[in-house]
Amino acid sequence: MRSALCALGAAAALVLLPAGHARAEGQEPDRDFTIQDPRITESSGLAASRAHPGIYWTHNDQDAPLIYGVDSRTGKTVATLTMAGVGTPRDMEGISVGPDGDIYVGDIGDNLDGSWDHVWIYRFPEPETLKDQTVKAKQYVVKYADGARNAEALMVHPKTGRVYIASKNEDGGGLYAGPERLSPSGTNVFRRVGEVPWVTDGAFSPDGDRLVLRGYFTAEEYAWKDGRLGDGGTAIGAPFQGQAESVTYTPDGSAFMFGSEGRNSRVVRVDRDAEHPSDPPTARTPGAPKAPAAQDRGDGQGSATTGFLVLAGATVLVVGLKRLFRKG
Repeated sequence: MRSALCALGAAAALVLLPAGHARAEGQEPDRDFTIQDPRITESSGLAASRAHPGIYWTHNDQDAPLIYGVDSRTGKTVATLTMAGVGTPRDMEGISVGPDGDIYVGDIGDNLDGSWDHVWIYRFPEPETLKDQTVKAKQYVVKYADGARNAEALMVHPKTGRVYIASKNEDGGGLYAGPERLSPSGTNVFRRVGEVPWVTDGAFSPDGDRLVLRGYFTAEEYAWKDGRLGDGGTAIGAPFQGQAESVTYTPDGSAFMFGSEGRNSRVVRVDRDAEHPSDPPTARTPGAPKAPAAQDRGDGQGSATTGFLVLAGATVLVVGLKRLFRKG
């Protein structure tokens, strides 16, 4: 399944990327980078550090309690955190940093769409020093008010500290709000507060006024108001990646960082147009001046049309493959 998605994503990317487009990999933080660590083969979540500029936390989609701190200036892992005090993870899918400086990890995946009646969230303070170390984590039991489901997106609001989860479903999922404060001793019931598309990750903006949600091929940014989605969302020019799994904001909120699974996977920066927040942000080479809109489209209408046809075909194939694997 993953290899099929990677192939489809690569095909779409080849069509949609403008001719001659290349991204410079410099020494500035919060720019495009390639994850160098050979242990990180299924990066499933991404969160910008609040304590260490330029560092992004990620983890594999697996059962090992490991969190990696990757330096966006080099792509190298500068800290490996081993969570202690929790059981064996089943399917870690999301990560976020809260206003208290704690790192939250969502062990919330369920590829059988409801085979587990509960999932877990792990939480521990972001370490003061970047080094390989064991961290003491709290474990929270999570259930959904309307029954078990698969999810890959966990978001912690940067002002209120409330935890949200977006479920994943090809026909559309739900946005769930946790209790005001998580309880380590009881069951934390998450209740549906909105409808969302097919989501593989999400993140709040640093000011808490916006929420970005991504899927395999698209991403939307929503206004956030009174603990709910404040509008219908605005499309973002998300990059096409083989297994599009993660997204977060840069610490200053000026751009999105999009990640994917796979060995030596790329994390791609997409700048957010602060002057025209209602327009889709554009992906640009870091440090390059913004080109006129006509040039930003690359090869022109023919390339865009072909790209959309490839995307539509890829979507149909992905859904078909997913249903086929369910039957197998």
